[in-house]
Amino acid sequence: MIRYGLIGAGMMGQEHIRNIALLDGAKVTAVADPDEGMRSLSLAATDNAEGYADPDELIRKADCDVYLVAAPNDTHADLLQRLMATEKPILVEKPLATTTADCRDLLNMAKGRRAPIWVAMEYRYMPPIQRLLQAIEQGATGDPRMVSIREHRFPFLPKVDDWNRFNARTGGTLVEKCCHFWDLMRLILRSDPVRVYASAGVDVNHRDERYAGGIPDIVDNAYVVVDFANGTRGMLDLCMFAEGSHWQEFVAVTGPKARCDALIPGPARFAPDGAPREAEFVTSIRALKREVREVIHTPPELLIAGDHHGSTFYQHERFLDLVRRGSGTPEVTLADGYWSVLVGEAAEESARSGQAIDLRGRAP
Repeated sequence: MIRYGLIGAGMMGQEHIRNIALLDGAKVTAVADPDEGMRSLSLAATDNAEGYADPDELIRKADCDVYLVAAPNDTHADLLQRLMATEKPILVEKPLATTTADCRDLLNMAKGRRAPIWVAMEYRYMPPIQRLLQAIEQGATGDPRMVSIREHRFPFLPKVDDWNRFNARTGGTLVEKCCHFWDLMRLILRSDPVRVYASAGVDVNHRDERYAGGIPDIVDNAYVVVDFANGTRGMLDLCMFAEGSHWQEFVAVTGPKARCDALIPGPARFAPDGAPREAEFVTSIRALKREVREVIHTPPELLIAGDHHGSTFYQHERFLDLVRRGSGTPEVTLADGYWSVLVGEAAEESARSGQAIDLRGRAP
């Protein structure tokens, strides 16, 4: 039995609890969160886990085999620094931190550490994305030249203390929300980014909201273009006020042979009928001038267990396999986490300045 110590019992922490409960040989045995309401909700979903208001108390007292960090973004760097001393495996939610400076510090601190640190890039493990990666590996597109990602979705949901309304606490929308997409682009194109250009705005969401911390400053729509070292390029089309979209994410990869598309519906709880919906995978074959479509099935219990189309469950399967083997490299490393924050941070800077941001020489 692999015992998880969960730090951060909010919405994502509770999704992790539901998915871990579906796994054989794993359970959440300790939960830490300063908010009593979130802590109580999370403890109610576990099998007699211990609850702590202070994560340091969990680290000192709880019997855990691995740690899972799902606390607000701006707490990640400090929590990871404390957890590294335990020499136990860590799964940390994205983004790795809110700034590249903090990410670099974590990379330096982790040198020589034996236990793995895995950055939770759930989108890699969505069944339609796994099907897309498989097709690319098998040569369906030829060498990928372009990645186009569209996410049209609902606004950011309310969180405790409204932490997700402010760039200072999230890193900005293009870090907080979009680090998944920079990670996918880099994974698919097998190259590191060298230049980022973004146009973004705060046009619809949160404009009339006021909090003790001030006026929300997170962008709610953007276009971002990313150039890569091998001459390939990626583009993101983000809209955070498109609740009616059937396909929440659309990932298209194009090469000389074909275009392959992963079409991902939004969470079941936001569908008009509340029912889970299947994803699709489409191959547009250039020589034949026709499409081949297939439905990508995800078990209903996984669609219900979270908002990420089963990916949280599959990610935990891979993480636990690494933990049980006792050796090996995480599939999503601290360096991967750094690159995803670097592109998001550059996109935020580009959107403010109107200038393209050069990333050459900024590898970890």
